[in-house]
Amino acid sequence: MEQRVWHKHYDKGVPIEIDFEDVTLPEFLDRTAARFGDRPAMFFMNKEISYAEMAELVNDLAVGLRGLGVGVGTRVAIHMPNMPPTVLAYYALMKLGAEVVLTNPLYTPREIEHQWNDSGCEYAFIADFIFDQTVSKMRDQVGIKHFIVAGIADYLGFPLNFLAPFKLRKQSPPLSAKVSETSSVHDFKKLIKRSTGKIQTVRRGMDEIAVLQYTGGTTGVSKGATLTHRNLSYNVQQINSWFVGLEFGKEVILTALPIFHVFGMTACMNWSVYSGAAMAIVPNPRDFKALLEVTVKRKVSLFLAVPAIFNALNHYPGIETFDLSKIKACFSGSAPLPLATMERFKELTGSIIVEGFGMSETSPGTHVSPLGGIFKPGSVGIPISNTDSKIVDIDDPTIEMPVGKEGELVVRGPQIMKGYWGRDDETALTIINGWLHTGDLAVMDEDGYFYIVGRKKDMINASGFKVFPDEVDKVLASHPKILEAATIGVPDECRTETVKSFIVLVPGESMTRDEVREFCKGELASYKIPFEVEFIEEIPKSTVMKVLRRELREREIKRRNEAEGK
Repeated sequence: MEQRVWHKHYDKGVPIEIDFEDVTLPEFLDRTAARFGDRPAMFFMNKEISYAEMAELVNDLAVGLRGLGVGVGTRVAIHMPNMPPTVLAYYALMKLGAEVVLTNPLYTPREIEHQWNDSGCEYAFIADFIFDQTVSKMRDQVGIKHFIVAGIADYLGFPLNFLAPFKLRKQSPPLSAKVSETSSVHDFKKLIKRSTGKIQTVRRGMDEIAVLQYTGGTTGVSKGATLTHRNLSYNVQQINSWFVGLEFGKEVILTALPIFHVFGMTACMNWSVYSGAAMAIVPNPRDFKALLEVTVKRKVSLFLAVPAIFNALNHYPGIETFDLSKIKACFSGSAPLPLATMERFKELTGSIIVEGFGMSETSPGTHVSPLGGIFKPGSVGIPISNTDSKIVDIDDPTIEMPVGKEGELVVRGPQIMKGYWGRDDETALTIINGWLHTGDLAVMDEDGYFYIVGRKKDMINASGFKVFPDEVDKVLASHPKILEAATIGVPDECRTETVKSFIVLVPGESMTRDEVREFCKGELASYKIPFEVEFIEEIPKSTVMKVLRRELREREIKRRNEAEGK
């Protein structure tokens, strides 16, 4: 690679270029099971599954799936929360050379129908309660030949394996259901138990599709990013090379980030399998009590989360009573991390939070802050090994922006997707001359550190001035009375758009609009200061805890139209 300014800030031992192994994910599992067979692969509530047991379960499940007709290139949906069957299904499909389609278990029927039909899924792994409540009623709308149904309690130890189903069924809505087997509906555990024999891992080409990773769809029709075996394998190796000092076969990774999301899939699950780390699995990332208890009980050493989780934990009642001292390092992505949140969590754990950047289209990692290098709060770090990046003009991508000037972030490297499934036109707009255009607005400083300042679609045009919501939100979040904030542009006859901030206060605190504006005066240019302020109880977020500004905009436009009698 051509020498870049950020290379001098790599930690000692991190290569600029990696001598990659052309080894696929299921081959990593075979290797890890042989090396660390007696080490735990998964902790789930009161259950522990070793790598030897995991490899055996994956093999038996693959045998069962082959008997149902799953083979090379078959596309199969996995529609489940974080639980052992999710991991086993993923690796059994990889072992067969099938193509995985990870979909969000909280999707509505419309969203499920779009992604399953768009990808051409013929089989689906699904949680029992989701099948019972949603999918069983829409089977005629999707082309699924066989459903494999699993439950949260399937892999629990005694006595939880008996008690949990009753408790889960009493939840509202229920989180467990009895589903009868038919010729096209199969029980996950029974399918494994009745499958015998050994199956060899299918060796697919490195540039063949491994996963269709659908984008969130929050700004339009959800698109499937085609991630190849090379993309996924190489990104795992890039992550591994970046974090020097971690010990193979000894780490425990908090796996609360949804595995159906690319961050959780690669950083929590696939890197664990590569390195022999144990996954401490939490089904619901919003269950902060369970998350903390798992961290303490399983002695989590690597804590992966998103800013909303870190912030919520900082304010969790009694957080000081939890022993979080075993955490070696914390990693954050998917949204900007306020400095106050970072500092408070460091007080609790003694560990800094390393920020990074990635997308569904990039497997996901492209930028990460060095563990031992210069610490720059607010930066997503520098491009990782074998990755190039630059800032280009928003209107003319042939123009590279100088240091300190904002523009669109573009990246290239071996982790970049092949393209969007069935959408050559969208691919052509996104990947230009080998560079992936992220849609994120960013700046690069003199050391090659990158800072995300917003999304192109979120940029506010206030009388011709550019306002980046992320910048406003960071300032607001630094106020001790403000728990979190989300800023949008709203229509304005005089300014085209004006700045409006939605604010959630720390419980027990109070503020006025004027107090908010006065606080911002010392931190923001006058045109960036929120003209409108609304105090709300909760900021709408996606299942991976990303702020949904689109929902706030839609809510605001509806309110204004109703007020005007439209």
